Amino acid sequence: MKKTSITISYDEEKLSALKLYLGQKNSSAENELTKALDMLYAKTVPAGVREFIDLRSGKAPISNTPGKNPKLSPSSAVGTTPSPEVKQDEGR
Repeated sequence: MKKTSITISYDEEKLSALKLYLGQKNSSAENELTKALDMLYAKTVPAGVREFIDLRSGKAPISNTPGKNPKLSPSSAVGTTPSPEVKQDEGR
């Protein structure tokens, strides 16, 4: 997939401190921003669009991240629990 660059303005002293402390954790502002953008992308872009982009770029689509349970919306949760069996009176 082709990469592009994003340029933002940020306070120089804050960025310097951020680089210092992220460096102690063997990370960088670029790595952390990439993670944050990936999370924002996953949260914002509909799953069908993400799958289409993955297919176009030659990646296999990722259905669910291992270890995470899919969240059910109220509409998808309807009918997921079995209803209790109702016994009819056979003597009638």
